[in-house]
Amino acid sequence: MEEPKSLDSLFKEKIFRIPDYQRGYAWQKRQLQNFWEDLVNLPDKRSHYTGVLTLKEVEQKEINESDKEYWLVEDHSYRMYHIVDGQQRLTTFIVFLQAFIEFVMALPKNHGKEPDNIYITDSLSISELIKKYLFKVKPTGDHFRTYKFGYAKDNPSYEYLRYRILGEDGAGSINETFYTLNLKNAKLYFSEQLAALYEQDNLPGLREVYKKLTKRFLVNEYIIRDEFDVFVAFETMNNRGKKLSDLELLKNRLIYLTTLYGNDDLDPAERQSLRENINNAWKEIYYQLGRNEKRPLNDDDFLRAHWIMYFKYSRKTGRDYIRYLLDEQFSPQQVHKKTEREITFVQPEEQKPDLIIDDMEDENGEELEESTKTVSVAKLRPIEIKNYVDSLKESSVHWFRSYFPCLASELTEAEIQALDKLNRIGVGYFRPLIMVILKNKFDHAQRVFIFRRIERFIFLAFRLSNMRANYRSSEFYNAARELDRKQITLPDIDRKLTERLSFMFSEDGKLRLDDFYNVLAKKFEGGSGYYGWYGLRYFLYEYELSLLDESRQQKVQWKDLLKTPRDQISIEHISPQTPTDAWWNAFSGIPKEEYCRFNASLGNLLLLSKAINSSLQNDSFEEKRKPKYNESGRKIRNGYSDGSHSEIEVAQNALWGPEQVRDRGTKLLSFMEERWDVCFRSDADREGLLFLPYESEVDADNK
Repeated sequence: MEEPKSLDSLFKEKIFRIPDYQRGYAWQKRQLQNFWEDLVNLPDKRSHYTGVLTLKEVEQKEINESDKEYWLVEDHSYRMYHIVDGQQRLTTFIVFLQAFIEFVMALPKNHGKEPDNIYITDSLSISELIKKYLFKVKPTGDHFRTYKFGYAKDNPSYEYLRYRILGEDGAGSINETFYTLNLKNAKLYFSEQLAALYEQDNLPGLREVYKKLTKRFLVNEYIIRDEFDVFVAFETMNNRGKKLSDLELLKNRLIYLTTLYGNDDLDPAERQSLRENINNAWKEIYYQLGRNEKRPLNDDDFLRAHWIMYFKYSRKTGRDYIRYLLDEQFSPQQVHKKTEREITFVQPEEQKPDLIIDDMEDENGEELEESTKTVSVAKLRPIEIKNYVDSLKESSVHWFRSYFPCLASELTEAEIQALDKLNRIGVGYFRPLIMVILKNKFDHAQRVFIFRRIERFIFLAFRLSNMRANYRSSEFYNAARELDRKQITLPDIDRKLTERLSFMFSEDGKLRLDDFYNVLAKKFEGGSGYYGWYGLRYFLYEYELSLLDESRQQKVQWKDLLKTPRDQISIEHISPQTPTDAWWNAFSGIPKEEYCRFNASLGNLLLLSKAINSSLQNDSFEEKRKPKYNESGRKIRNGYSDGSHSEIEVAQNALWGPEQVRDRGTKLLSFMEERWDVCFRSDADREGLLFLPYESEVDADNK
């Protein structure tokens, strides 16, 4: 390895490409801040070492005449390299330079000037800077740009870097992903930092950071010579602060495996086709996982879910899937030729005693002679790689739809609503099964039915009975694989769901409430009551939705309830925990310990449409019913009468006391029975779940 090089030296007569097995740009705010701080805080006459840049030279014969790089390499003046490690740093360098160029050109003093007439230093113009680091324009023919740094065409970020970051014209529509959002944010970040630096140090400050970056940021350049080492090296290298995901490692491994097959297994055209298949699959996968740029989906969560669906489920560890994929299923040993010897049978020279069989004999007592003829067999066939990759690609579409059904035009409104409910309640280990249901061409009505049955299972098992989160997980993980292989049907899934809830029902089909009651009893002992119930928000939100009809507008969004999950602003106690107003005299004469039970009971908890200032929570019921205005007549808070549909329903009461809490609690429990298709064993069970004093006790206390 040579002495460290400056970026100024590194870019001489070189073209850099991020190859197809690399991920997109992964640096975010923390890494950008580190880069900027290293740059601006670098002392005079000191250099900053940024690490090793690992490259693999692309042979000239691999560059076609139709490629935009060809005119620069045909006379051997330029060489092209794939970046094996270090692409995040070099990408940051290029994005910074583009932001730098655009900022300098936009300065008032440079308005209307051509790049040739705008100078960064006394001897370097903007035009020369562009030619040195960003691109050169072919002087003849089509006059196209050839970028000195960029992505291979198969990389999903290829077009975004060219058109959105480096400003090439003629983009058209471009898919945006989590990785392209990082590119966009990096450019914005550097533009803002340069603006702040210019305000402080003017043009000399800009010149100084440019010189530091190009002259005093140093890298060790290491060029891999062996053809196969590039793939092995990639798997062992991490970029600064951003570890490679398992999905990224797997893509590299699969491309590597295509190089190991001999021509008997995979001719050159088939090899290229399989590689393109892998690239196209990962392009789609990365698009789907990053499609919602503000809420990208986790690479490894998807890969593990697909592994469960495609191969198997293991209880060992959360990392078992990638060890299986890389060390077993898609290991080089699965492709390397296995030499098997052909054997022939010959009569032994002498007869062996009965019932004594030597290790080199068959069961008839005949000796096995090894021949010199051999046959070669690869365990993992190319078609198996293709089938797996195709499945990954297709599944990524349905993985995204399971999270964001409203963005899936192929789903019916009923399917979207059912999936939304599942996402609100918490899908948990059912996500792979839901992906399989979406992936297979089931009837829309069948899908809606099974989604509703899964949601019912989750509510009853995990919100009412408080079962452990992994209750029956392996069974439904395995069901995902069996359903995908068409070994079971949706009715089979429904039967499993029903059978695994049988512990909650008596022989006559009535719901056993012992577990739910015991959970709530502990909550009431602690003072929180129903407010501490894990399923409260989901339950009250479902009740709110049940009050909607075609003439009513939805007033509460689920995302608003998640901003402050433990705050009483989202779920309010109608009668306050510490009543001080005379209007709460409906509870007068009730002992404190009994009032606490009314306060924490289900009927006293209300879903709010908008935040209400906590200082107003002790207002009288009459005041809570109506909006509140300040002296100038401006509304400063909603009242129940113009709040959520649940609030409006409560506002129909003229007063709020023990009777109203009990009645509303009974109504909510009846809704629970209807909504989740259950039947309580008796009125006593229903009354017990309210945790209220019996009416006779209240009457006695008031006498």
